[in-house]
Amino acid sequence: MIPTLPAGLTCLPSFSSLSRTWEGAGLRHLKNFWLSSMELFRCASTQVTSLRTCCWTSRQLFCDFGEDFTVQDPTEAEPLMAAIQHISQGSPGILTLREEADAHRFNSGDLVTFSGIEGMVELNGCAPRPLHVQRDGTLEIGDTTTFSRYLRGGAVTEVKRPKTVSHEPLDTALLQPRVVAQSPQEVHRAHCLHQAFHALHKFQQLHGRPPKPWDPVDAEMVVDLAQALESLKGTEGEPLEEQLDKALVRTVALSSAGGLSPMAAVLGAVAAQEVLKAVSKKFMPLDQWLYFDALDCLPEDEEPFPNPEDYAPRDCRYDGQIAVFGAGFQEKLSHQHYLLVGAGAIGCELLKGFALVGLGAGGSGGVTVADMDHVERSNLSRQFLFRPQDFGRPKAEVAAEAAHRLNSDLQVTPLTYQLDLTTEHIYGDNFFSSVDGVAAALDSFQARRYVAARCTHYLKPLLEAGTKGTLGSACVFIPHVTEDYRAPASAAASEDASYPVCTVRHFPSTTEHTLQWARDEFEGLFRLSAETINCHQQAFTSLAHLDESQVLTLQQVVLGVLRERPQTWQDCVLWALGQWQLCFHYGITQLLSRFPPDKVLEDGTLFWSGPKQCPRPLEFDASQDTHLLYVLAAASLYAQMHGLPGSRDQTAFRRLLKLLPLPDPQDLAPIFASDLELASAYAEFGPEQSKKLHEALEIWTVGPPLEPLTFEKDDDFHVDFVAAAASLRAQNYGIPPADRTKTKQIVGRITPAIATTTAAVAGLVGLELYKVVGSPRPRSAFRHSYLNLAENYFSRWVPHAPAIQEFHHWKWTCWDRLEVPAGQPERTLESLLAHVQKLNGLRVRMLLHGKALLYSAGWSPEKQDQHLSRRVTDLVLEVTRQVPEPGQRVLVLELSYEGEKEDVTFPPLHYKL
Repeated sequence: MIPTLPAGLTCLPSFSSLSRTWEGAGLRHLKNFWLSSMELFRCASTQVTSLRTCCWTSRQLFCDFGEDFTVQDPTEAEPLMAAIQHISQGSPGILTLREEADAHRFNSGDLVTFSGIEGMVELNGCAPRPLHVQRDGTLEIGDTTTFSRYLRGGAVTEVKRPKTVSHEPLDTALLQPRVVAQSPQEVHRAHCLHQAFHALHKFQQLHGRPPKPWDPVDAEMVVDLAQALESLKGTEGEPLEEQLDKALVRTVALSSAGGLSPMAAVLGAVAAQEVLKAVSKKFMPLDQWLYFDALDCLPEDEEPFPNPEDYAPRDCRYDGQIAVFGAGFQEKLSHQHYLLVGAGAIGCELLKGFALVGLGAGGSGGVTVADMDHVERSNLSRQFLFRPQDFGRPKAEVAAEAAHRLNSDLQVTPLTYQLDLTTEHIYGDNFFSSVDGVAAALDSFQARRYVAARCTHYLKPLLEAGTKGTLGSACVFIPHVTEDYRAPASAAASEDASYPVCTVRHFPSTTEHTLQWARDEFEGLFRLSAETINCHQQAFTSLAHLDESQVLTLQQVVLGVLRERPQTWQDCVLWALGQWQLCFHYGITQLLSRFPPDKVLEDGTLFWSGPKQCPRPLEFDASQDTHLLYVLAAASLYAQMHGLPGSRDQTAFRRLLKLLPLPDPQDLAPIFASDLELASAYAEFGPEQSKKLHEALEIWTVGPPLEPLTFEKDDDFHVDFVAAAASLRAQNYGIPPADRTKTKQIVGRITPAIATTTAAVAGLVGLELYKVVGSPRPRSAFRHSYLNLAENYFSRWVPHAPAIQEFHHWKWTCWDRLEVPAGQPERTLESLLAHVQKLNGLRVRMLLHGKALLYSAGWSPEKQDQHLSRRVTDLVLEVTRQVPEPGQRVLVLELSYEGEKEDVTFPPLHYKL
């Protein structure tokens, strides 16, 4: 097998020239990093020489960043930031956070700085100050006695501390290895692998070749060489009294001649991340050896020394893989048919990996790629199967074409329908009957739960991976062997979280509230208003025929949002200025007139207290970038909505703003602060208001339709508007604003993804794929994996067994089901219930199909008799009014039994048609 170079890497310079360059620059860490990684890159190139002594079922990585390397940003976590409620004058000054802030995230000794404070401005941008967390959650921040009195607002932000690392050079580290490991057992295994690699190098030097695949003589020679090596030493130079694991060394030697692309993906990703660390000084480097092995991919029940002929080269691209698993396994791999759900960052890497290993590249095999999305500009930074010319095309189709170019034998079928309840007629019984397994590369827990449920229903193995920045995970779920997929409760809850409308509109207290408000503003101004007018144009109806909500919607859109049809760019700028005044000055003034800053509730507490922060109106200032950005973005979007040309010339735009007057508050839209005021507005909607609205609507009955704008995270004006609107809203309420990058990430629902983590988790999935295809394998062979490339945390563990549930004498797991054939002629409901009772000895209390109740023991005898005599399919059709889909093979029925407990979930009944 001759793997291709990574995308963007066309040639590799000679090590000698790089060595001289790096030594001259004083970058010993990069020289030694390259020296230890050279084999990995050479093995990935076409220049494979007799120097190849690496082992492809185990890999090593060594890093030397020098004796005094400073890491400016040790972790990936964003600096902690919290909104300030109050700061006292004193020694020490006591800082109180707002109620929604979590003081426990700060630790005593943390360095912090401050921003956006009004009154005690001496703290803004000050040198980092240490803080002390008190029992009540307040923070001591040092002497503030001489500072001005605190008034309002501001944020406290953690200042990350640099860390210095010291590494040993390679010659020293060979005998005194510092290994990355999470437990003493892992340390011992890493030391044994360290000696195994040393022995493999010695074998290469002695014989001019690596050990032959699965050759027992060569393997024993490597074991002897490892035993003869000098003992390793500890950090203080003391000899390590450790027993060499000869079985481990022997297995490494037997499988060392092969080549596995998933291993290259994992270690190549880690190596690439280390290069980035060296260049950017961001994140902690490896300290100093990393050993990673996939010996668990080898069959446990294999003969000690299999037939060498099955592992001999075939002069094909899979020879490296054949040398590890044999030609028979390669043939089985090529006949697999897999469903890949998602063609994003991870999906592209998985599909590339499938092409390299030959999954579905022969006979009846193949890969079906399902993704409904289209290629966007932002995809190119991490989804390497796409190119600029692919913008707008379906991801599934582009990815399929790219994978076919990587391996012309690979059979790839693209499908542009998402997997959900609405497409079960496409991804139904016939479809899944032809699938051997599923790989999920999805970016939401809701989608993962659905796909996992389908795999459980059809008893298909599921390979699943996810990333977030430098965090990554890869999991495997095997029917009847492992647990089924369960989304993390906290993550799933946060994904589905929403904010109260009233809080977002009038009482925001967090950055997320301001971003949600800005996103809602975009929808209301540039999409919903245009859709409302277009709908009214297409089907003009009298106001008398509209209900209350329709009238209020029209009133708000026509008299409030749009007001009049613009004719020029200047009209659009005037409209945008009016929106600025409405949202950030006049609207806040109106709110304060209803709820003054000193308003007291009946219980004596201030209305503006706790999470409710008293806002203040802003004054428009064209010299402030955020003010200018909001008006420019809003005017540009408004012009686009009306089919008018806009402008990106900020200099000319500033000049235009100076010439335009601020709009009169009387011309701005009404604000309804509550549902009560909405109802009041409708109650006051009399003939005069009706006439005014009717006259305004006549303007919109002529002329072209408006263009509703759908938010696009790759459109600069879209993101600029939301970022500026959220920042101004934050200024109104004294909330720390989000920067543009964070705004785009949150509002665009972008999961941070980087190429290194994506490649690593795809490689980990590839390793589990070997085991799934080589089934049956025991649970002990499979691995869930979790990694953090920023902090060098690598963990792999055996999945849990499926939980066993029990009711009376009956035991089952999530993978079990009752299978009952419909029979010829088809059985009646009475026959079905009797058959179920015969199977498990339990009397059925209720029987359901979805939400439709087919039988209940609580019904009257007459109603029971009516249902019991019916054929099951006829009864389902009568109750649900739904005809089975063509090709549907099973009706899924849910049962409850007499005497059951509330926390018991019984296996479903699969009624086989």
